Amino acid sequence: MTAVHLPDIPDRPDFLQVCDVNDVSDLADLSERSDIPEGRLPRRVPIRRLRQILCLLPLLLVTVVAVQHRSVLAEGFGHLRHAQWPWLVAAIGATCLTWVAAAVTRQGAVVEALPKRRLLATQFAAGAANHLLPTGLGASAVNLRFMTVCGLPLARSSAALALYMLAETVGRLSLLAALLFAFPDALRLGPLLPDGAVGPLLLVVGAALLVAAGVLASVRRLRTAACSFLRTAFGEARSVHTRPARALALWGGALAFPALQASVLTAVGQALGLPVPPAHMAVAYLAATVAVALVPTPGGIGSVEAALVVALVAAGGPAAVATAVVLAFRIITVWLPLVPGALTLGALVRLKVI
Repeated sequence: MTAVHLPDIPDRPDFLQVCDVNDVSDLADLSERSDIPEGRLPRRVPIRRLRQILCLLPLLLVTVVAVQHRSVLAEGFGHLRHAQWPWLVAAIGATCLTWVAAAVTRQGAVVEALPKRRLLATQFAAGAANHLLPTGLGASAVNLRFMTVCGLPLARSSAALALYMLAETVGRLSLLAALLFAFPDALRLGPLLPDGAVGPLLLVVGAALLVAAGVLASVRRLRTAACSFLRTAFGEARSVHTRPARALALWGGALAFPALQASVLTAVGQALGLPVPPAHMAVAYLAATVAVALVPTPGGIGSVEAALVVALVAAGGPAAVATAVVLAFRIITVWLPLVPGALTLGALVRLKVI
C-alpha cells in the first residue's frame, strides 16, 4: 500500500471550521499543490459552493418568471376574489392530489421500491422545475437525478422516465378519447383547427419521422445507442408488468393524473360561473393540453393559457368568463405552488436527495 502524505494539521480547535475537505484523498491532493501555503487549507471547495448556488437558483428563476408575468398574476388574483370559495378549495385539493398521482406513476415505472416521502417531495419540487424549464425538461431532470441517487443505473432510470412519459401520454389520450366518445358534442373543432391545417400538420409530422429515421440509419453510433436504450426500456417495461401492483400503479396513476388536472379546471369553472357542463370543460382541458404538448415554453406558460381559452370558447363558454377561468386555474396550479416548490427543490439539492 502506498503511503499517503498528509499536510501538517494545525493544533487549533477551529481547524474543522477552516478545513472543508471530507476525505483523505482530497487531503492528499491538496498536499501536492504548490499554491497552498504549508499548514493551510482552502476555506471552500468549489463543489460545495456550486451546490449552494443551485439551492438558490430555483428562487431566482421564480422571481424572473413572476416579474415577466406580473400582469397575468394581478389579473388572476383579481378574479379569485370574486369566486365561490368552496369550489376553489376543491380545486386546491385536487391540485395537491396530482402530486400524489405523479408519485404513484413514478413508482409504477420501476421495480424497486422508492422511498415514499422523498418520492412525493421530489414530485412537488419537479412541478416547480417543470414550470421553469421548457418542454418538461425540469421535471425529467429532477426525477432522473432522484432515481440515480436512489441507486438505479442511469440506463434504467432513463428507461423508467421514458415509460412514465409514455404511460402519461397514453392515459391522457385515452381519457380524451373516452370523453369525446361519451360526449361527441363537447367540443367544436372548427375554432381549434383552421381550414386546411390538418394536411400540413400531418406532412410536418411525417417529415420529422422520416428525418429521424434517416439519421438513425446513417449514423451507426447513434443507431447503436438507440437500440441499446430500446432494449433496456423494453426489459424494464416487461419487468414492471410482471408485477401487478407496479402495473396498476403505473397505469392507474397515468389515468388519475390528467383526470385530476381536468377536475381542477372544472372546479374553477364552477367557482366563476362558467356556463359550460363539467364534462365539456374536462374535454376542453384535455384537448388543449394535448395540442400544446410540443410547444417549447416553460411549463407551457403562455401557450397553455391561449389554448385553454380557445378550447373553452369552442366548448360554448363566453370569451370573457373563459379567460377569467383560465387565469384563475393557472394561479392555483402554477403560481401558488411555485415558491414552495422552488424552496423544496433547493432543500432537496442541499440534502443531496437529488
